[in-house]
Formats: sequence, structure tokens, C-alpha cells
Amino acid sequence: MNALLVYPEFPETFWSFKHALKFIHKKASSPPLGLATIAALLPSDWKIRILDLNISPLTIQDIQWADIVMVSAMVVQKKSAHEVIQRCKNLGKIIVAGGPLFLGEWQQFPLVDHFVLNEGEITLPLFLEDFLSGNARRIYQTADFAEMALSPVPKWELIELKAYDSLSIQYSRGCPFNCEFCNVTAMLGHKPRTKSASQILAELDKMYELGWRRNIFFVDDNFIGNRKHLKEEILPALIQWRKDKKGCHFITEASINLADDPELMNLMREAGFVSVFVGIETPVEDSLNECNKKQNLKRDLLTAIHTLQKNGLQVMGGFIVGFDNDPPNIFQKQIEFIQKSGIVTAMVGLLQAPYGTKLYERMEKQGRIVKDLSGDNTNGTTNIIPKMGLNALQSGYRSLLEELYKPEGFYMRVRTFLENYSLPEAGSTQIHLEEILAFFRSIWELGIMGKERKEFWKLFFWTLLKYPRKFPLAITFSIYGYHFRQIFEKNVLQDQSMI
Repeated sequence: MNALLVYPEFPETFWSFKHALKFIHKKASSPPLGLATIAALLPSDWKIRILDLNISPLTIQDIQWADIVMVSAMVVQKKSAHEVIQRCKNLGKIIVAGGPLFLGEWQQFPLVDHFVLNEGEITLPLFLEDFLSGNARRIYQTADFAEMALSPVPKWELIELKAYDSLSIQYSRGCPFNCEFCNVTAMLGHKPRTKSASQILAELDKMYELGWRRNIFFVDDNFIGNRKHLKEEILPALIQWRKDKKGCHFITEASINLADDPELMNLMREAGFVSVFVGIETPVEDSLNECNKKQNLKRDLLTAIHTLQKNGLQVMGGFIVGFDNDPPNIFQKQIEFIQKSGIVTAMVGLLQAPYGTKLYERMEKQGRIVKDLSGDNTNGTTNIIPKMGLNALQSGYRSLLEELYKPEGFYMRVRTFLENYSLPEAGSTQIHLEEILAFFRSIWELGIMGKERKEFWKLFFWTLLKYPRKFPLAITFSIYGYHFRQIFEKNVLQDQSMI
């Protein structure tokens, strides 16, 4: 049996980092972890190919080779997923689909033969048993949650690793919190389920044996959901693993209460964590209350962010506008907060209601769901009717992004970060050939040809003189800014519907 596992294309978004990746000659940020894991669950006698449309096109020859085509996608990949399924069905292929996109919207894909939904460790074996006996049903679902011990080491050998900036690993599933707009708990539950240290090390060993030395992203929705297990087993194992290793710094996602735990921050820094994504959402307490973001309430969010930075963790921040309780000046409040925070990678999106969330239920009862979810909350669209009115929301959002990403504001934010951030002692980041080439390209693209050249050179020399060890970060963030401006100008500034 020849199985072609296809990962649809992402649109250009702030999160794609497409324009930054070209500086280091990479095609995509991360490979499809889900498909690499599914590949390891398929029969050992099957021939398997993984095709990521973000780095390679889907050819007729690819489709003709396959006996079965398996598609996994997130909501933001919907358009590409439809195209892939249509092309494969035109050539008479059996199509199997799974992943977050199909979990909530499988009815919109009539050409798919079989849906393997929820967690593949449970539903894929059931499908395979029926499929191989010729009795496969159309839909395989489960309300149960998989034991993480069942999750195999992903088949990274099927991936063109050199095309990516980072690899991914999943330590846990589930989140103890219950934010109204988030569908994580609907899909994966409240109780964090974790892999053992031996499982994590086996995955890391495989990456390292394949020659991987770049960043590794722990894709958990909340890495610190089970602190006891982290402190007693996982982080000590990671500290030991990295002792004789080069490169391989870690990135993850965590809730803001990480800043309350000095021991945990210290262990994460020792283990090689350099960056953490945090859902800040909004500085407005009433809006945090509205969306049940309890972990962010009754705390000084700016102090918490600066605490993480001073403990050697770069903070990437997620922000949202469009809550019912947002005041008229929410856009200026967000700008002021983000600038003071020094969060360089500040992703601001419009509030959206994913299927399966409490927010979706509330908006549907109020008659405020207006269209399908795009999956991209940073493109100025939303599937709900905002209380402040769509025109006001989009106009304010456009102005907010313009302020955040214009060179003056962006480079000032980089300087604020560099002043707050404590670079780990061990830690100057390992410099790869790609980074050296990116440095010279940044001088040309940003320092000579770029609109931001004045701000670029001011940061360039300021960092060299004041914080020379942080100079690589200054260049990296300058390149990020270039990407953000490209996306803003192309997807937001030129979108007449947002004027």
C-alpha cells in the first residue's frame, strides 16, 4: 500500500514568517508533526511519503503513486485542503482526512471518503482494522483521550529537514484553564496528559541523530500544565541531555503564571529554553473576565512579562481586540502596553469564535455568528458580529498594526526588550552558516534598500556598543520586523475592506 500524507499550504500570515525565512534560506517554520506521528502509526509494510505543500508542490506523479491519500490540516489551511482533495479525487484516489480543520467542519468536505478524527492514537487503529478488511466507515470519532504512552516517535526521516527552521515535539496535551475563545480543551481536555522523560529523550535523540541542531518547538498549548512532572522528571532529563549537545535550543507556549515560579523559570533556562509564547490577550481586566482568562487577572501583566525576560526567556505575545467589554480606546491601550512590554513578536488578532468553544455557543445563541472561521485571526476578519461594530473594529485594528509595525515603533520595542532581557550565561545562541548569510543579507535588504534603514543602523550601532552579546538578537528581530511589515502592507494596508 502506497500512502501519500499531504499537508496543505498555509496562506501568508504574520505567523508564517515567510519573508523572514528567506534570509536563512528556509521554506517553512516547522514540518507537520501530526503527519510524522501518523506515519509512525501506519502499518510497517506500507510505503509512506510525506508531502508538505509549504515546501514542495503536489504533482500528478505524486498523486498517481499513491493508493491512499491522507490529509491533515488546521482551519487556516482550509482553502488549500479543498484544492488538494479535489485534485486527488479527480484522479480516483481514496482520501482520508483528520486534524482540527475536519474535526469541526467535516460536513464541508463531501469528497473525503473517510474521516479519522480526534486523537489518532485511538481512532487510526480502528480505521486501519476496518480499512484492511474492506469495511471502513466514513467517520471515526472518540470522546476518549489517548494515553500519551501510545504516541510513537515521529518519522522525521520522511521529512526534508533542511527546509525548516525548527522541529516540533509534543510533551503534553490538554490545558487546566478554560478560556472562552480557545478550543484546546474542547479537543484535548482539561487534564494535562504527559509523555515520560524516556519518550521525550527518544524523540530528541532521533532528531539529533538525523543531524538536527536548530531550534526545537515544544508545541504544547500550555507546557507548564503539570509543573510537578516538569520539575521532577522532564526538565532534569533535558538538562542532562543537553550537556554534550550543540545547538538545539527550545521554544514553547505557557501561561503567564510561569512568572510566579522562579524555580521553574530557572530549570527551563538551564534546560535550554530560550523563548516562550504567552497569551496576554488584553490589558483590560473586564475583557479578561469576559473570556474567563483567570490566570491573567489580578496581576501586573507588564511586571510578569519583564520577569520572564529577566529570567532569560524571550516572550512572544498573543493579543486580541474585539471583546464586548473592550473600551473605545482599546487600540491605544494595546499599543501602549505592547510598547512598554518589549514584546517584539507581538501578534494581535481580532476575536474569533472557533467551533466547539464556549464563545461559539454564546455567539450562536445571540445570533452573532456570521460566517465560517478563517483560522487566521491576524488578517482582519472575524466570524462574529463585534459589539463595537465591524467597521470600528477593523479601522482600529488597522491603525494598531500600523503603529506596532512601522519602523519607529518596532525598533523602539526591540530596544526595550534588549534592555529588559538577561541573556543566559551559557548562552549566546549558536551561530549557523544560515545566520551569517542572513546577517549580510539584512545589511543589504534593511540597511541599504529598506525603508527602515535609519532605524536599522541606529539599533545596529546602539546594540554593538551597549549590548554586544545581544547583537545577534537585534539582527534577528530586525528581520522579523521586515516580515511583519511585508505582511501588513500586503494583507492589511492594501485591503480596502478594512479602510
